Amino acid sequence: MSAKKNAQARLGFKTGEHIVYPSHGVGRIMAIEEQEVAGFKLELFVISFEKDKMTLRVPLAKIASVGMRKLSETNIVEKSLETLQGRARVKRTMWSRRAQEYEAKINSGDLVAISEVVRDLYRSEAQPEQSYSERQLYEAALDRMARELSAVQNITETESVKLIEQNLLKGPRRGAAKVADEADLDQDMEAEEAA
Repeated sequence: MSAKKNAQARLGFKTGEHIVYPSHGVGRIMAIEEQEVAGFKLELFVISFEKDKMTLRVPLAKIASVGMRKLSETNIVEKSLETLQGRARVKRTMWSRRAQEYEAKINSGDLVAISEVVRDLYRSEAQPEQSYSERQLYEAALDRMARELSAVQNITETESVKLIEQNLLKGPRRGAAKVADEADLDQDMEAEEAA
């Protein structure tokens, strides 16, 4: 009993465009359907999340309350990449409380908040290992951010992960320290060779 309404636009969204659904990440609107449920006619967005192999049907009336939005503008993407370059801000609260806050930021759908989680949980090779739950949250945030960057900038997810990692390395005590250490090592080797 569903009649598909392709190539139509509702509430500023149209079929075929990428959107961000806060609790699932980037998806694509496949169709706008009309279905009858318990005697009521509902218009639904049919959203496909290809990577998760999932299809979601969201009533038009619920779009605002679930926080579905269009992809981020270029200035928001740039701000999120700048956020990655900042100093990690890790609160001195219990891990369970921080984990809840990180989870809430990831599911907020806000690209800048997600980039804060990526920045705060990032570990370079020189830093100690992460716990399993830290690693899971980091990977979830990295995946959400990479998917949106790849959709906005029209690049592959692998390229967007590289872009994220490049910006992380520009941060204090990460890549800058690594470059300084390598320069010191080069100077030491040159001094030994000269002696």
